[in-house]
Amino acid sequence: MTGPSSGARAVVLRRARIHDLSAGAPTPATALALRHGRIVAVGADAEVWAAAGSDAPSIDLGGRVVLPGFTDAHVHWATFALLRRQLALDATLSLADVLRRVRAAAADREPGRWLVGRGWDHSRWGRWPTAADLDSVAPHVPVALTRKDGHAIWVNSAALAATGINGHTPDPAGGEIVRAGQTPTGVLKENAVRLVHHAMPSPDPVERQAAMIDAWPDAWGRGLTGMHDMGGLAGGALFRDLSTLRDAGELGLRFVWYLTETDLDEAIALGLRSGLGDAWLTVGGLKLFLDGTLGSQTADMLAPYEGDPANRGLATLEFDAYVLLLERASAAGLSTAVHAIGDAANRKALDGFARMQRGHPGPRPLRGRIEHAQLLAPEDVGRFGALGVVASMQPLHATSDRELADRLWGERAAYSYAWRSLLVAGARLAFGSDAPIEALDVFAGVHAAVTRRRAQDGPRGGWRVEQAVDVRTALQAYTAGPAWAAGLEDQLGSLEVGKRADLIVLDRDPLEIPPGELLDLAVRATMIDGVWVWQAPGIELPGPRHDGP
Repeated sequence: MTGPSSGARAVVLRRARIHDLSAGAPTPATALALRHGRIVAVGADAEVWAAAGSDAPSIDLGGRVVLPGFTDAHVHWATFALLRRQLALDATLSLADVLRRVRAAAADREPGRWLVGRGWDHSRWGRWPTAADLDSVAPHVPVALTRKDGHAIWVNSAALAATGINGHTPDPAGGEIVRAGQTPTGVLKENAVRLVHHAMPSPDPVERQAAMIDAWPDAWGRGLTGMHDMGGLAGGALFRDLSTLRDAGELGLRFVWYLTETDLDEAIALGLRSGLGDAWLTVGGLKLFLDGTLGSQTADMLAPYEGDPANRGLATLEFDAYVLLLERASAAGLSTAVHAIGDAANRKALDGFARMQRGHPGPRPLRGRIEHAQLLAPEDVGRFGALGVVASMQPLHATSDRELADRLWGERAAYSYAWRSLLVAGARLAFGSDAPIEALDVFAGVHAAVTRRRAQDGPRGGWRVEQAVDVRTALQAYTAGPAWAAGLEDQLGSLEVGKRADLIVLDRDPLEIPPGELLDLAVRATMIDGVWVWQAPGIELPGPRHDGP
């Protein structure tokens, strides 16, 4: 679908309530004109018609609401798309539920053919699972199930045998093979997950690309027009897949791609740099990992987890090695996005950015960002704004993790998912989903950011609501925030003249309804580059459209 809308004449969207979400336009406009996939006028009817021409064709939106298209600032798109074809375990509530699903999926599988799935959450069960659990329902096929957060994998004995992991296999740097005595239990954490991935069959490019195409409507129906992909395929495979889809006219979203540490040498040799690309596929920078996650209790902490004085988490990259990678990336013109969950990891991330800036005085076009930034020491909050580091965060993590955060971080959780504190201190927020770890659902994320409540909470008060933000701020964190983080603020992020005509249509105004109703908002149509790529059943808006998958 890539490519701008055709035709030399402007098209006017009229009878609308348009929030351009720019910093200086709190009053909604009533009309918008677009030409060649760009916005040429927005404002009151008279000024828009004057810019477009009185004979310009128009689309009557019937009083509906228009917002800029959303960008998910942190997603793993290939993993999300492929998971739609794998064993999904997100809805399971117990170990027994998971085992029933595995038994059914393995029943007719030929021996030796891997069964792959994702989404289990042992924090609901009261204990970590074991290979023996899986052996009881699937002894003859290798089974590999990734934890909800992607930072641990659970395998059966057949999978351990296929990977060659045994009691003598050493823990890799930054990873752990969980053991009972010397015997592997079947759970591997952080960098040890790679030992399993190397042995598993990988989907080929044709399968990956077909899965992505099938998944475009999932994103369009949520109002997404762009994504920042934070990895999941090594060796530049995702970039090649996205490039192939772009060249074939089948790239359904605007992508900013972040390469992994294993891709860095090749990227430097090829001369890749942040901002290289076109309107559909852009190089974002380098993605690094400093620690694990809260759920796996591998987030790197300044002080031990509550009730576990021996555990401060796991540093997956030593500080000196991290700074060296920052310096190499910066010298090559690549910005860096750093995964940091625990307060120690976030401090190290900020220290690295500070050291790099001291070594490179003066204006820097590269924009560093910290992914997740889930727990901060109070004295580190202001450093985001001072250093110009983007806080790239996922609101649904807060509502999913609140009980774990309180239990494992105690009073430190007052500065977990600290959107309000970061905002007040001058940080730029960029929100995303971390799909498939959380749902690919922007309005669920906006609801979480505004209320700090789950959908099922009803009137119950939110969790640590002093860190909530208002609706406009949350919407801007899904629009202007990601655009700024990627250096694309002159192209995307608001409905201003000269920017690309990426927008969505709603029946109700998120800035006017009670916050509790944000979860009920539904996108009615999605436009990218002046083309309707998706419309809800029963909606038939005129204008160029993509016939799509």
